[in-house]
Amino acid sequence: MPVYEYEHTEDPCPMGRIFEITQSLEERPLVKCPQCGRAIKKLISLVGVSTPKTNSELRDLGFTKLVKRDDGVYENVTARKGDSRYMERGKPETVPNVAKVTSD
Repeated sequence: MPVYEYEHTEDPCPMGRIFEITQSLEERPLVKCPQCGRAIKKLISLVGVSTPKTNSELRDLGFTKLVKRDDGVYENVTARKGDSRYMERGKPETVPNVAKVTSD
């Protein structure tokens, strides 16, 4: 079940000014503190998102990154062993082999 953050709009109680409550998705948002009965409001919580930062991290996660170098020419900066370093328009043999890193 998701954890939601709430904040007291008046003086905080022993739960603190901001506190967390586990609720199902079907439950309506709380309007009163379950401990003291004072008014509260639901907060929009921050989420942690981790994204790869380097080309090697992208490659290790199975991604392919192509950087445009010329008209119809792209450099595969995450090339794996056996892949062409450059992908050229009209040359299907230069397309990265994604079957090596994907599965059903």
